Amino acid sequence: MSPRTLLRSLAAVTAATAALALTGCGAVTAADSGSSNGSKDGSFKLADYIQQRIDDHKPMRVKLSYHDPSLAFATPISVGMKRAGKELGADVALIGPTGGDAAKQVSEIQTLIQQKAVDGLAVSSASSDALKPVIGQAYKAGIPIISFNTDNPDSEQMGFVGQDLKGSGKAQAEELRKQLKGDVAGKSVVVFSVDTGAGWSHDRFSGFEEGMKRSGLKIVGPVNVGNEPNAAYNTVESTMSGQSKVVAVAGLDCCSTTAAAKWVSRSGHADGIAMGGFDLLTQTAEYVDRGVLDFTISQNPTEQGYQAVKVLNDFLTKGTKITGVDTGAQFITRANLSDATVED
Repeated sequence: MSPRTLLRSLAAVTAATAALALTGCGAVTAADSGSSNGSKDGSFKLADYIQQRIDDHKPMRVKLSYHDPSLAFATPISVGMKRAGKELGADVALIGPTGGDAAKQVSEIQTLIQQKAVDGLAVSSASSDALKPVIGQAYKAGIPIISFNTDNPDSEQMGFVGQDLKGSGKAQAEELRKQLKGDVAGKSVVVFSVDTGAGWSHDRFSGFEEGMKRSGLKIVGPVNVGNEPNAAYNTVESTMSGQSKVVAVAGLDCCSTTAAAKWVSRSGHADGIAMGGFDLLTQTAEYVDRGVLDFTISQNPTEQGYQAVKVLNDFLTKGTKITGVDTGAQFITRANLSDATVED
């Protein structure tokens, strides 16, 4: 069966497959988007210009829009993306606004749509609410669109590639509890995040709360630290100075983890405070090796970049149904640190 026939078949499948394209809140209308390739029943219809590129055997232009490419986490994503591009013969690029500006990210994506400069799009949202309309706009324009790294389940994304954020937050809390000794009733665990307003932070913290149920621990936070290292550390320091009976600390992401671990290291209480974080930057690996961090959780960013390209390219060139890809949660401790891949 040709890619054209397969793609036409996908547009007419039953409700089970249609569920992959979720109905978006605040979806952009055809008038708003400038053009609409959506079918009357709301199912996906590939844009004519993309189908023509497929028929002409041109490489698929797959863009990964990451919410802040200046973050260290973007580097391994780019590595995986480029590997997939080379293996699959796709024209790939990592784009996005420096500093996590949602308005700039939306504007950049809209430009791609209007100029017909992309054949497949993966989005990691700076703000879930802000990105929902433009995801709908891309979908209605006939551009295959998925989310990666940060999920946007209430949008018209066609799938998600990344870690189960709520599940990973729950796993972090459960592992922290295993590290605690003695009676912890009435004591505290302090949680830090680089961006408490982001959807991924909400999801991960929601899982963390679930994992801490009936632990007897009081949860403080999540405390927003921002992504500037000195400012993040100062926020951690001022927060911790106002706390007592702290037996555990958690970072929900790469940068809050390193800032909090720096404070734990300097505090002189590393032996008495259990700590868990996320991601595996070089500095994070050093804190794990020194025993400041009991563990960190890698979300395999290289695989996220690779699978985001593969899912879209396979849909376009082979007609493969888009499904979600869980890149997993790998616990990194001193015991397996030497086998882990540093993420920057």
